[in-house]
Amino acid sequence: MHERDRELRGHSRRRFIATTAALGVGALAGCTGGDEETETTTEAGANESAGQIGSGRSPFGDRDITGGVSVTEMPDLSGELTLYSGRGQALVGELISFFEEYYDEFTIRPRYNSAAELVNQIQTEGQNSPADVFFSVNAGSLGALKDAGRTQELPSDVLDLVRDEFHDPDGQWTGTSGRARTVPFNTDQFDESDIPDDIMAFPDTEAFRDNIGWAPTYSSFQAFVTAMRVLEGEDATREWLQGMQDLGVTEYNDEFLVSQAVADGEIGAGFANHYYIQRILAGRTNAPLSTAFTAGDAGSIFNVAGALVLDSTDDAELASNFVRHLLSAEAQDYFARTTFEYPLVSGVDPIGELPSIDELSPPEGLDLTQLSDLEGTVELLREVGVL
Repeated sequence: MHERDRELRGHSRRRFIATTAALGVGALAGCTGGDEETETTTEAGANESAGQIGSGRSPFGDRDITGGVSVTEMPDLSGELTLYSGRGQALVGELISFFEEYYDEFTIRPRYNSAAELVNQIQTEGQNSPADVFFSVNAGSLGALKDAGRTQELPSDVLDLVRDEFHDPDGQWTGTSGRARTVPFNTDQFDESDIPDDIMAFPDTEAFRDNIGWAPTYSSFQAFVTAMRVLEGEDATREWLQGMQDLGVTEYNDEFLVSQAVADGEIGAGFANHYYIQRILAGRTNAPLSTAFTAGDAGSIFNVAGALVLDSTDDAELASNFVRHLLSAEAQDYFARTTFEYPLVSGVDPIGELPSIDELSPPEGLDLTQLSDLEGTVELLREVGVL
């Protein structure tokens, strides 16, 4: 791309916006079993600010992007890149299409599946894997590939775009957006002060008897249980899971459905990532739904979606620069507006009535790389009859 073309190209942008606007009602993502992200829908207006990618799902209107590094200041993308995406097409398809549209000489070949399935596929393919970049819905899957020796170090100037706690300490992967574990609660049934700030207290809270929900097949729930195993130990985690079952917890297929059931008054509270609550409120602004947080425990972990470069790529520079683009100011704003996740780049704010990252209270001493032992968690969930 010539220097005079370094601004976001109007003809390309107009074609892209016209295509996405023609889709009509905004698609918001829920999750089915495992970690595969799929669509649910809510009404939202189109957002066509020149500095924003895609149609936008947020009802909060246009906003200025004041932080981060713009796409226009990043190295051009040129060539072909195969992307294995554990993030659903309904969520990130617009973003991926934008990058391909923006650069004339760049082609992305995305393959969408659950993060767990793609990790297994990469392992099976070995050095013959066509994948250049793995884009994951959670840090556990990124850590699993690192542990298997299937990654290569990202450039330091890519890692430096996010805080140290949001990328692998060895530089093998980086977070691209964040998700906080929360407790959605029905405001017709509870005040925020009624919700314990200690996750271990939930099984003993009689107000939740037959009145709380979870989605145990969802990967973020399993990451939360993995964190509990790390922080509280295997026996205490087993006791907590059994206690929740004795309390009469209701099982749902995904955490969007948990949050929706809370908003509908079917249950009074549940366990979910923060963005499911925001997505419901985006379409139902008067829903009796709010967000509570526990503090300093497994119920308050801050996990990340993220990306890494495979050791088998034929073009590590292109792959690393694509990961860099996921941390551009425009991509970070896209995650905030479209997926309601936390941007990880300083200066790009989240959407909705959410505390800042610095106001959250995640557990001290928990490294996201410790969440890679999902297999042990699944075994425990099966042992106690949750799965």
